[in-house]
Amino acid sequence: MKKDIDVDPAIDEKIKQLSQAHHMRIPWHDFMTADNVTTARRASLGERALIVGRIGLMLLACGTGAWRVRDSMNVVARKLGMTCSADIGLTSLEYTCMDDNHSYTQSLSLPGTSVNTTRLTELEKFIRLFDKRGEKMTIGEIHKKLTHIANTRGLYSPIKVGLAAALACAAFIFLLGGGPVEMVCCFVGAFFGNFVRRELIDRHITLLACIAVAIAVAGVAYSASLALLRLTLHVNAMHEAGYIGAMLFIIPGFPFITSGLDMSKLDMKSGLERLAYSLLVIVVATMAGWFVAMCLHLNPRNFEALGLTPLVLCLLRVVMSFCGVFGFSMMFNSTLKLATIAGLIGAVANTLRLELVDLVHMPSGAAAFIGALVAGLLASLVRTKVGYPRIALTVPSIVIMVPGLYMYRAMYNMGLTSVSIGAYWTVQAMLIVFALPLGLITARILTDDKWRHNG
Repeated sequence: MKKDIDVDPAIDEKIKQLSQAHHMRIPWHDFMTADNVTTARRASLGERALIVGRIGLMLLACGTGAWRVRDSMNVVARKLGMTCSADIGLTSLEYTCMDDNHSYTQSLSLPGTSVNTTRLTELEKFIRLFDKRGEKMTIGEIHKKLTHIANTRGLYSPIKVGLAAALACAAFIFLLGGGPVEMVCCFVGAFFGNFVRRELIDRHITLLACIAVAIAVAGVAYSASLALLRLTLHVNAMHEAGYIGAMLFIIPGFPFITSGLDMSKLDMKSGLERLAYSLLVIVVATMAGWFVAMCLHLNPRNFEALGLTPLVLCLLRVVMSFCGVFGFSMMFNSTLKLATIAGLIGAVANTLRLELVDLVHMPSGAAAFIGALVAGLLASLVRTKVGYPRIALTVPSIVIMVPGLYMYRAMYNMGLTSVSIGAYWTVQAMLIVFALPLGLITARILTDDKWRHNG
């Protein structure tokens, strides 16, 4: 009988070891042929290019923008004696490394997008180290350090992430005009919503299902906690308006802000993809929230007046702005120190924004621009002192300025075919959304020489 020449045990064994994920994992160490003695600069073009690609992909996975990814790839490429040209999207990376008369091109992609400021901080530390002594490091040493960073687990358990969202949303609803009842119910709703969302993410459930289920759980938990308070403390039914606050943990702050930053540097592919992703998240979240509101007969009414003096309100805004930014920063996997610094920046910037609207009657868009500008300037000052990535400080500090309430009211009224009211809230939201990245861009132009120049 003729032997089947296609059967090869070695090949079959190798096939079994390949990734079975839809987005196949890359076995980076399988591409290493250089020993752990020869420096990376003397390695082959392919091995040097793989280092550049792996670093770029890891940075992209942290949620940072295209400009930072490209800048880091360029630092590594120069140290390894190559020229690098990269085309960067939200989850994709295509690049070419050139050396003498040869070139090496790769196309890499991620299964999804997320935010991890701690890993981003470690990668930026590695880039600074590489810029100092990268030519002396070996291929094995580089990949070992990168693998260590990649394998770093999240700092917080699902329960802690849920509590961070609860703190952020409770503070958020106060800043929107809610009182103690709304804050308590938001705390409960956001905790359960983000806890469920994190559990689903850890189980690799698809994006839209994670959003819809988390929003539904948050809305139901808010309604249930309010019903319990009405039963035991006889609180007013008007407090149901705060259910929107329990859903605000879903705001895609990082892709929203980085989309504007990328487009300002003409990284249109990355910027437009990030904007599309942000809009997708917002549409799904607001639709899910609207459906829950219809089922539970909830209405986004105006909040009852708290009756606070301007001074007391200002002081409470400082505290709540800090708590909100601190909570959002922890949701982005920031260390306690990083979250605290971001919280202090947000306390100053967001309180200034709100006071400008109340005391000077400044339009909300203009006040948002000034708030983001102040946050960017403070983040640049802090970065020179402690070395944290600028984006890890600025984005959490202005996420609390994103008009999630306006976005939801726009979708809610559109769903009721109240087009004129929905259009009003849409315009109000757009003015603020456009102003926030413009404020950060202005701060970067004023404080960052590399950002200020093209080329």
